[in-house]
This record gives sequence, structure tokens and C-alpha cells, in this order.
Amino acid sequence: MTTLSLLATFFFFFLMTLSSSTNPHNFTVELIHRDSPHSPLYNPQTTPTDRLNAAFLRSISRSRRFNQQPQTDLKSGLIGAGGEFFMSITIGTPPMNVLAIADTGSDLTWVQCKPCQQCFKENGPIFDKTQSSSYKSVPCESSNCNALSTNERGCNESKNVCKYRYSYGDQSFTKGDVATETISIGSASGSPVSFPGTVFGCGYDNGGTFDETGSGIIGLGGGQLSLISQLGSSISNRFSYCLSHKSATTNGTSVINLGTNSIPSEPKTYYYLTLEAISVGKTKIPYTGSSYYPDNDDGGSMKGNIIIDSGTTLTLLESGFYDRFGEAVEEAVTGAKRVSDPQGLLSHCFKSGSAEIGLPEITMHFTGADVKLSPLNAFVKMSEDMVCMSMIPTTEVAIYGNFAQMDFLVGYDLETRRVSFQRMDCTNTI
Repeated sequence: MTTLSLLATFFFFFLMTLSSSTNPHNFTVELIHRDSPHSPLYNPQTTPTDRLNAAFLRSISRSRRFNQQPQTDLKSGLIGAGGEFFMSITIGTPPMNVLAIADTGSDLTWVQCKPCQQCFKENGPIFDKTQSSSYKSVPCESSNCNALSTNERGCNESKNVCKYRYSYGDQSFTKGDVATETISIGSASGSPVSFPGTVFGCGYDNGGTFDETGSGIIGLGGGQLSLISQLGSSISNRFSYCLSHKSATTNGTSVINLGTNSIPSEPKTYYYLTLEAISVGKTKIPYTGSSYYPDNDDGGSMKGNIIIDSGTTLTLLESGFYDRFGEAVEEAVTGAKRVSDPQGLLSHCFKSGSAEIGLPEITMHFTGADVKLSPLNAFVKMSEDMVCMSMIPTTEVAIYGNFAQMDFLVGYDLETRRVSFQRMDCTNTI
């Protein structure tokens, strides 16, 4: 197991809205890739290349939200259709099934709710709070309401109901009531586990570019109101996921594990790593990306220089560094010549004739550990004779995307502030 000590001071305040338990839960949930035949979004008419290009465009769109500045009314927390993996939960009493994007870059879990002022088209039923006996509104001056930033919260003073509001870089938005509900998480190996009193957003005014299949977002970030933080000690403050590279094209499945069996705005939401260098074969190139600092009253300490994100497909690296990195990759590739991506999305593509393309070993040198990538982690096959690097330059925030995480068990320990990587065939984890 490779373990990384996050060079970040996470100011986690674990909010326990459920009854404490002396026996932490351990359970495993399937993650469904949006392009998998298991996904309701699956379109058999599109080609693998079409689906890849759509995912790359979403990566670029999603990356922009990490740089969003606070606005007068709202602060960006999510971006519609930016995630790649969906997670199934049930909500309410009686329980209703919900399929939503699993997102380590978001905190508050929210779903569309009746009665709608404005709701985007959703293929499944919309949650009706009036039909649930366990639904409870959160008061305006409660700690749960105050956990939202001033730009994200409001108050219906006549009813004393806390309100939330998010807007995103693609003009999508969601607004609604903050409430508590019973959320149940199914297990691949046992009965669902219920968590009463979980804080979530009941969105009655939602619009923009959200997918018709998804009901909203499941927040797996590090902030106080994320699902992970709320479950806290009941899952030993740990979770991990294993993303299969096969899940987008075959019946392979990916999973998220919560509990001790998981191996291991303020930017509290995001998980940061410190990338020191990348090696291409035996050539080691020091990373030059800027470090990010928390925005808090005591000045904080360095968090790191790259965000690890389950919802972004590509890896985005600082553009100055990327120039040198790309040159090293180009020199190391054998049996092919560099060509342009016909879609203009990826910067380093290589095409061969009849010869097999020789790809170099790429190693990510994080503070505390080295992670060796397979060709599937660093390159994507665009056609029978062309591959492209699944890493692109950025002038904004650097992101370690989910292609680079495929077939690793990626563990998050919120107590020790450590992220771990273990090479694993994620197709066979269930």
C-alpha cells in the first residue's frame, strides 16, 4: 500500500446528526459509470470515441468551477453533469431510490424535491417531502444552517427554515430547503444501512445542464455537511473507492467502500495532495505548480498543489510544467509519430502504422510516496492506431483525475488526513 500524508491542514468538524454507535459500520456500494451499459444514461448509438470526447469536455468544464470566485448571491459548489460515477441511495420514510453523482469535490448532498418551483427533467420520480414521515426542516440559526457559507445560505424567516443556494460556472443552479432525512446506503454483501437525521438539500428550484437521469449530487467532500463527515465515527471517518477502467465500456463495476474496511467556501471540500515531480521512464521532472492555501482566519498552512477528484476524467497539470513533461513523453514514445487530436481536446497524441506503440512508464512522485501509472492510467486509445495522453495543461487549478485513479483502491482517512493508493483490479472487487 502506498500512503500519502496530505500536506494540508483540514479543519474538519465532524457533525454527527445520527445516533452514535459503538460498532462502526462497514459496507460497499456499487458506483455506476455514466457510460456503462448499467447506466440509464447509456446510449448504444454513440461510439466509444464519442463518449470519450464528451467526458473530456466535461473535465474541462468541471475544472473551471474550482476557480470560481464568490458572487453576491451564490458561491459555486458543483457543476451540472460534471461527475462521471453515480451512486445509489434511498431517502425518506418510506424509502425512495435515488441515483446521483458521487462527487469528492462537493459537500452538501441534494436532490430535486416536490413541490417544484422549477425542476429540470428527471427520468425517475422526484422526491416528495410531504410523503416522508422522517423529513424535518433545519432552523435558520442552527449549527447545520451556519455550516453553509454566507453566500450559500438564506432564511425563510416566517417559517424559520434554512435555505441553501448554489450556482455554477455553466449557469446551472439549485436552490431549496436544508433539511434532515433518513438516508440508507445499500451494500453489495448485505442489507442496507440507515442513517437517520442526515442533513441534505431539498431542491425545489433547479435548472441548467443537469442530466435527466441524475437526481442531484452525493457530497463526498471534506466539509462539515458532506455525507462522509456526517457519518463520521460510524464509518470510522474512512472511505475508499475503486474505479474500474472497464466500467465505462463493459459490465464491469466500480465500488465505494465506507468504514474501517476502507484501505487507506473555504477549500475544506477538496482533497489536496502535494505533487513533487513526475518521471517519464528514468527522466524525473520537478513539478512547478502553485500551492493552494486555505482561506481562514488563522492563516492556515499549505494544503498542497493538486486536487484529487473523482468527478474529473482527465488529469490537469500546470501549463509551464506540462510543456517539459510533454516533451519528455514525446521523446520516450516509440513506434509512432506525434499527431494532432482530430477533436482538438488532447494535446499529445501518437499514431503508428503497423508497428506497436511503445509507451513509457510514468510515475507520480507525491510527498510521501510514488505512484506508478499503467498505460491505461496515462494514455487513452482513440483508435486502433492512435493513443493520446489523458493529461492536459491548465492555467487554473491542477486536478488528479479519475483516469489516473483507475484500478487503484483509493482510500481516504479523514482523521489522519491521509490518502492511500493500492494497485488493484477493480473489476473483481465485488
